[in-house]
Amino acid sequence: MNKIKHKIAVISGKGGVGKTVTTANLAIAFAMHGFAYSVGILDADIHGPCVPKMLGMHGQRLQAGPAGAFPAVGPLGVKVVSMDFLLQSEETPVIWRGPLKMTAIRQFLSEIVWGELDFLFIDLPPGTGDEPLSVMQLIPDLDGVVIVTIPSEVSQIVVKKAVTFSRQLNMPIIGIVENMGGFVCPKCGTKINVFRSGGGQKIAKELKVPFLGSIPLDVKICEDSDKGVPFIVEHFNSPAAKAFMGIVKKIENFLKLEQPKSN
Repeated sequence: MNKIKHKIAVISGKGGVGKTVTTANLAIAFAMHGFAYSVGILDADIHGPCVPKMLGMHGQRLQAGPAGAFPAVGPLGVKVVSMDFLLQSEETPVIWRGPLKMTAIRQFLSEIVWGELDFLFIDLPPGTGDEPLSVMQLIPDLDGVVIVTIPSEVSQIVVKKAVTFSRQLNMPIIGIVENMGGFVCPKCGTKINVFRSGGGQKIAKELKVPFLGSIPLDVKICEDSDKGVPFIVEHFNSPAAKAFMGIVKKIENFLKLEQPKSN
């Protein structure tokens, strides 16, 4: 892990807020030509790994050698490690208790030959249980956490738990991302706040943490994820893609990075 410059965990207080979609598209955004970082994703959701499906890598396998196991390589050279690569089929469940899950995550971190990376994004399952706790304890030099929410009041309540969890473990909070922040009708241009409006910004202000941005609802995000195509590549000029790129710049600012110059 000492060859990885920056390690960022992506968490959420509850499921269904688009955390994995956010992780996958942020990773691709960092790897795109304009940023040109070398990037990896650790899919730490042991029971419901989805990153390979979203990046068109479902069915791949990890390759092993004398030095250890090597990540699978996806779009734009993004390296990915996921429990999905170790299962017999997509119908195979992982029926494990906590100690086995912690052992698997430790192996993903220590026995995978990640090589030199600028960024490793760690996609964690929702909540504050075994997997998030294991990652926080096993990576003491974690640069910080990105917390994903949606504008609804229910989601705001559980975001507070995620923020408190991070603070109790002395993890820097890079900021809050509000997903599903409104839908703009492609025909008439009217914006509809399906899950209310401004919840992410409100909770960020209340908890005194940075607000990274709001990603609008876009049906193409769902379609591309199901097809295994990175949305941000296919629809680079869409409002949602531009929101992702804005979040990238705010993460760079948090880490005090100078954006690499494209060739």
